[in-house]
Amino acid sequence: MFSNNGLNNLMQQAQEIQEKMQRIRKEVSSIEVTGESGAGIVKVTLIGTNNCKKIEIDSTLIVKNEKIILEDLIVAAFNDAIRKMSELRKKKMSSISSEIPFNRELDTSF
Repeated sequence: MFSNNGLNNLMQQAQEIQEKMQRIRKEVSSIEVTGESGAGIVKVTLIGTNNCKKIEIDSTLIVKNEKIILEDLIVAAFNDAIRKMSELRKKKMSSISSEIPFNRELDTSF
């Protein structure tokens, strides 16, 4: 199916792609994104490993003592940050997925 030279080239390409993926994973793990809800009165900051780094709540919510609204806004901000992180990962990974000759789709979840 493949000549020795062709197989060697394919193996080299696979190794290069694997190295690029490792670099991207490392880069993404250090990135921070912030999701917002309630026009920015609740903010959730995640790092690239999808761990929550920080939650910011505008003091107007605490004064109002609206517990249920506050909890819903935190959930919405967290989900917004997760969505942004997912989009960022896909964008980073798409730069190398076109280089894979045998598979045009790449699993970007990690």
